[in-house]
Amino acid sequence: MPRPRSEKPARAAAPWVRTRLRTAPWAAVFLALLVLVTAYLAAALPRAVDAYETEGLRHDIRTAAARNSVLELTASPPGPELDPAEREAGLAPAVLQEQRDKVRALVPEPLRTDPEQSVQGVRTVKRVNGLDPWLPRPDGLQPEFVLSSPSDLTRHATLRKGRLPAGTARAPEAVVTPKTAASLRLKPGSVVHVPSRGIAEPISVTVTGIVEPRGPGSPYWAVEPLLHTPALAARQVGLEVKHYWQAALLVSPASAPGLLATTGEPEVFVRLMPTYGHLTGRDTDRLAAALDSAAAGPDLVRMRQVVGPTGALATELDTIVDSYRATRDAINPVVAVAVFGIGAVAAVVLAMTGGLFVTRRDGELALIRSRGASLTGIGLRLLGETSAVVMPATALALWLAVATVPAPAADAPTTGPAGAAGATAGAAGIPLLPSLLAASAVALLAMLVLPLRAVVRHRRPRLHGGRDDLLTARPSARRTVIELTLLVLAVGAVVSLRLRGTGESGDHLVSAAPVLVGLIAATLLIRIYPLPLRWLGRPVRRLRGAVGPLALARAGRSSAAGTLPLLALVLALTTAAFGGSVLAGVAEARDRAALVATGADARVDGSVAWTPLPAGLADAVRGTAGVRDVAPVQIEYGVSLPYAEDAEAQPTSAPLVGVEPDSYTRLADRSGTGAFPAGLLASTGKGGPDVAADTQRVLPVIASPAVAERLGDAPQDIVSAAGVFRVKVVAVRSATPALSDTDFLLANAADLTHPAPTTLLVTGPTNGAALRAVVKARSDALLVSMRTEERAGFVDSPIQSGAERIYLGAIGAGAGFAVVAVLLSLMQSAPERTVLLARLRTMGLSRKQGRRLLGLEAVPQAVLAALGGTLVGWATVPLLAPGIDLFRLAFATAPGMVPLDGAPLRADPWSLLVPALAVVLLTGAAAAGQAWWAGRKGSIKELRAGDAR
Repeated sequence: MPRPRSEKPARAAAPWVRTRLRTAPWAAVFLALLVLVTAYLAAALPRAVDAYETEGLRHDIRTAAARNSVLELTASPPGPELDPAEREAGLAPAVLQEQRDKVRALVPEPLRTDPEQSVQGVRTVKRVNGLDPWLPRPDGLQPEFVLSSPSDLTRHATLRKGRLPAGTARAPEAVVTPKTAASLRLKPGSVVHVPSRGIAEPISVTVTGIVEPRGPGSPYWAVEPLLHTPALAARQVGLEVKHYWQAALLVSPASAPGLLATTGEPEVFVRLMPTYGHLTGRDTDRLAAALDSAAAGPDLVRMRQVVGPTGALATELDTIVDSYRATRDAINPVVAVAVFGIGAVAAVVLAMTGGLFVTRRDGELALIRSRGASLTGIGLRLLGETSAVVMPATALALWLAVATVPAPAADAPTTGPAGAAGATAGAAGIPLLPSLLAASAVALLAMLVLPLRAVVRHRRPRLHGGRDDLLTARPSARRTVIELTLLVLAVGAVVSLRLRGTGESGDHLVSAAPVLVGLIAATLLIRIYPLPLRWLGRPVRRLRGAVGPLALARAGRSSAAGTLPLLALVLALTTAAFGGSVLAGVAEARDRAALVATGADARVDGSVAWTPLPAGLADAVRGTAGVRDVAPVQIEYGVSLPYAEDAEAQPTSAPLVGVEPDSYTRLADRSGTGAFPAGLLASTGKGGPDVAADTQRVLPVIASPAVAERLGDAPQDIVSAAGVFRVKVVAVRSATPALSDTDFLLANAADLTHPAPTTLLVTGPTNGAALRAVVKARSDALLVSMRTEERAGFVDSPIQSGAERIYLGAIGAGAGFAVVAVLLSLMQSAPERTVLLARLRTMGLSRKQGRRLLGLEAVPQAVLAALGGTLVGWATVPLLAPGIDLFRLAFATAPGMVPLDGAPLRADPWSLLVPALAVVLLTGAAAAGQAWWAGRKGSIKELRAGDAR
């Protein structure tokens, strides 16, 4: 029967989600903020990693020398079996230009080349002699020339004198740069004669002008520096070393066919300069595959169809890419350790948040369940509540992550089609999928934790819950099985890490080893938590007053479900300790490498070996502001070593170092490098030029292990520029400040026949400008090396700084989540604490005693978490140190490029103690604040009759 029009429809009940959000707005705001921060961190992490990997790849290509990154395709010119006209036609500028364009089109992706820096032409592989007698000959040797005809010379050079070359194959013309003209005495109109092939008369090359390179550092000129700057080379002639000039003549492309008649073995070359602005870290594998294909694969076959069957592509770009990939693969597993740690802490905090909400609404949900509500209905309603809060917060977090962590811009967009393409691709952005998946995982966890915990807790209708104290709780068999499984995983991860290290990318079990160890430790702490409370309970009961015993009893009555805060704190402290140790190990390795490289805070020596220091320089340096000590050192390299009868008879040499024992010993003590008592090198009193003929005197020396083994125990004769004398090894040291990673022989400078300090090792200065000014006032031939500058040079890659930022962010985020865990723990028990304090106040408890009670009640768990986190962090570092080498993170270069064998991981005391003390102080302060706030409120509301709390 249809309803009458006059009747109004019944008013629907208010929606559940809207009612709940209006009822508890602050809880919704708190959950939204927590999800916003957590989802932002999760979404920003893959973008940050992708950004610094992209910047690192571009940086390595950009900073590499042009001759290493260039792609150079070479081929033999048309063979002698062809007619001369056909051979010359095959080297015409238009033909070479067409070959270059076709080769550029065949370069495989993601390789792209810059047309502005691409060059083609003909050049002589073998340098040809300049036959003219008027050419400079320093030691009587003829100069040697490279004949090259690079294209687009007018675009990359400015004419200064004469005219640009034209010429023909029969009458070649060339230009030279100003440096070449000045060194080889060339000018417009000069004619250089070079040997010819098969005919008696040499070939005449006419110099028509002088051109100034536009940007000698550009790839056009930098690939072959000889094109713009001549070099004075050396050659062994008999027993003498003689010098001669090497230079280049820039032949016109029209004259390029004339190079076929020279003895220089000409070749055709196509030089392609790759661009890097479009590359990303994800392109590394594709880039390596493309380089392999172009160097010895299908793409080389296609290029040979253009330039001929002898075509060969040479480049060092594959070495650059492999070095970058090795650095990335070494750093990523170390970074993954921090990511797993902070991820575990965040997951525990989200679970704690759901637990807090379930606890606060336990009575409500129990009542609904007892009145017939189904588990499905309760779970769906709670899922709707959390979804209404979590989904907008996650969307906002994802938007903030995309906005605040943008894709790296193209480093150096170049002109032309390739440059434009590179800039466009460089700004194309970071893929959104990893960030979307990470934020979705956070949202899913945040949405499901409340419904799942509520469903599990209210599987059966109940009115009141039983006691769930830590002292009386008995872990179930299911929990025991889970804990044993985690124990097995942790042991397997630690063993795997120690045996294989972090070298295998993607081994997530190994990267999660610190988290698993922290998880097992937290589980163990929860198991043994009642024991110290029982031990402390007995003596505390004998004390006067009820606050102490009551606080311990309250700590033991805390819910077993409150173990999540303990787990969160232990994981946060373990992550902070491990991350702090990583950063401290990186800083220590850099400091040590810089100190080994310079020998002291500053080093003054010549640009060439055996450069004596000016008289009075040491005293002038001592007077410089900030200088605390100066150690003069005399270093003579390549001193031939005799050998004992049982030592190896092969010729060998080592540096001889003359030192002042007192100042040098102080330096060795401060640096921790090869320290020794000054008395070991006590002077014999026989030094100086007056005793040059005394070859029987024996000098005490300190030697490196290899030198000591060669010299033996008996005195041995030493012949050097510093004098002729006998030496006897009195001590052995593996290192010394004056030299880095080399054998040495250390003697008292006062005992040398010709003492002449060549190096100053300075302690104390931090202002390199002031020290350089003092040194420059004495001599322009001396160099000043600062330890701080040397250290700064080790941090030259964005992949290093990016990984360090990730670790700093992980430590900061872990600290923030630890604070949230402490606050959530206190909030969860806040209503019960408030009721207890109100009841005890009616029994005569003062406000001061109330604050002490709540503070002492919260301290045991915080102290346990601090002790557990400190011990776990201290044990985790040496446990995992054999499998982790921080060398690549510290230096981002291959071993052997810095004077260190490795960068081991060591526990950092500050990273262990400071976070633990902060947790205890924060917990005590929060508990005291809660007690103060509860004391300000009246007790009537908490003591109402019939209140079930």
